[in-house]
Amino acid sequence: MKVGSNWRDAHQNDAALPPFLAARVDRYYQARVHETWAGGHIMQGRTPGADALHLSSNDYLSIARHPEILDAVCRSIRDEGNGLLMSGIFLHGDDCPQLQLEDRFAAWMHAESSVLCQSGFAANTGLIQSIANDQTPVYVDMMAHMSLWEGIRSAGARAVSFLHNDVDHLEQRIERNGPGVVIVDSVYSTNGSVAPLEAIAEVCEQHGCVLVVDESHSLGTHGPKGAGLVVELGLTDRVHFRTASLAKAFAGRAGIIGCSRRFQEYFKFEALPAIFSSTLLPHEVMGLAATLDVIEREDWRRTRLHANARYLRTRLAEFGYNLNGSEAQIIALEAGPEQQTIVLRDALEARGIFGSVFCAPATAQNRSLVRISVNAALSERELAHLVDVCEAIRDEVDMWNWPSTRRMAHRGASRSRTRGAQPAALTLEAVAA
Repeated sequence: MKVGSNWRDAHQNDAALPPFLAARVDRYYQARVHETWAGGHIMQGRTPGADALHLSSNDYLSIARHPEILDAVCRSIRDEGNGLLMSGIFLHGDDCPQLQLEDRFAAWMHAESSVLCQSGFAANTGLIQSIANDQTPVYVDMMAHMSLWEGIRSAGARAVSFLHNDVDHLEQRIERNGPGVVIVDSVYSTNGSVAPLEAIAEVCEQHGCVLVVDESHSLGTHGPKGAGLVVELGLTDRVHFRTASLAKAFAGRAGIIGCSRRFQEYFKFEALPAIFSSTLLPHEVMGLAATLDVIEREDWRRTRLHANARYLRTRLAEFGYNLNGSEAQIIALEAGPEQQTIVLRDALEARGIFGSVFCAPATAQNRSLVRISVNAALSERELAHLVDVCEAIRDEVDMWNWPSTRRMAHRGASRSRTRGAQPAALTLEAVAA
């Protein structure tokens, strides 16, 4: 049953709530489900069939079912069960598997030390809590992940946003408000754009700021042996903290912080998520250790991932889609208003393509989109199908009149928008080369 189809019953069931809360819940059902989504639900379209092409997973390297990883998890479950359920502050000793894995992650990331957390959200919120307070201006890219914004809020710090990837605007903000913490993503989860990390690091050095880089969508997929963009760019000595969700390329459930050894000790006894949450389970630790082996060793997965992403970005741009500066494995089709994104979702799903719908609060109001997450396992046939579908539906979804399309035309950066024009022949091998 669609969420909106039971809207009146949901409204009536809220009668037992105090009026201030009942009114808040009612606003959701009335304004979004009933009015904006016409009684349906923007997140709930068709049910994927057996032959559906799933492009919503963050398993970029296609390792979620890797036998080496599954074997390590299964062995640990059989041998240790769920282990000792306790906070990570009680972990100690040279033979502790989680502490050993933290050392492995640190060496791989070219960091002095690292901390494993329960999730990327816990890593980000805990880190910001432990480095900022109400006296600290925190300069945050407008498109930074919501967990970073929540960390600022929970720290009681002052958020000072700057325009996306605009280094000049960042510097203006710092000159006005003074030294503080600068927070960016390396690869932005909404549209796949890449931060100008070298220029940002230079501004931070000039103004005495702490630099935090969330590498959730570049750790494992970028850099030597997947060590991330900060390593690839030679910025390990200029970035104070790196965080990442290990639910992306690692296809697991944890978070990581790259930091100094002195800070590692401080964090574990200062950050609230570290103190008041149970540590990782033994099978999660063993699974992540096996995953790190695979990610370090199997470079072909990164090669294939980036070839697939380049091919799709090139073809979709030829068809007139505004990809909002994507340079990575994340491709956003930004329809704009939520009603129009539902039209796009339905057109894709009717043809067996299932992406991820992003809308407020994950995006700005009226900038909702369908995100295509590319992975290493996509075959040439599947890539060709996606390309053919995106070309065929342009009129059906009114792509020519999307706000994002008009923005691209206004900037004078649009390609030919002649309907029915055949793009020049392009092969996956040509783009990969």
